[in-house]
Amino acid sequence: MTWSNLGGFVLAVTLGAMVPGPTTALVIRRAALGGARSAVPVVLGIEAGLLAWAVAAAAGVAALVAASEAAYTVLRVAGAVVLVVLGVQAWLASRHPGGELPVDEAAVRQNWHRAALSGLLTNLVNPKVAVFMFAFYPQFIPPGADVLLTTLPLALLQVLIDGGWFLLIAVFVGMARKFFARERVRRNLERVTGTVLIALGLRLALEKV
Repeated sequence: MTWSNLGGFVLAVTLGAMVPGPTTALVIRRAALGGARSAVPVVLGIEAGLLAWAVAAAAGVAALVAASEAAYTVLRVAGAVVLVVLGVQAWLASRHPGGELPVDEAAVRQNWHRAALSGLLTNLVNPKVAVFMFAFYPQFIPPGADVLLTTLPLALLQVLIDGGWFLLIAVFVGMARKFFARERVRRNLERVTGTVLIALGLRLALEKV
């Protein structure tokens, strides 16, 4: 791969990371309610899902999802369900004093696996990620090169860029943690995040192939 191609890849994945979506909403909510550190497991889950799709793209699984209407539909419905469930959970949390995500570090550690799973599923059941990987990565695979061995370094680079962007968001949002900890602000944040996730889920469910 030439330096110009590598530069194009870095620019593309950087801009892609900055596009707001359900993963962005998850990171902002988690960092706002529990601080930047509490958003780390969400980011790790998100990047694990991204890496999984990159490997799947190299193995041809993503191509199958992109080409098969049935596979795409199943994944689309599953993704919509996950987003709606997460949105409903945020709305339910807004109805209880103190919120779903406690502030103390011990409680945050107890929710680590749940937070990581939410990030993982949000990317893993999103068919748009699969289609993107299938269409995007082949542009940067030189003719005759080993697809898997070429894809993995690029995927790890994308994970670093994508994860770095989300951690940067978490740090900035975490700096305003005291503001978001206010009861009224917390409730409104939960409701806005819940509404965004539900809306994205419904849009994904109703989207035509």
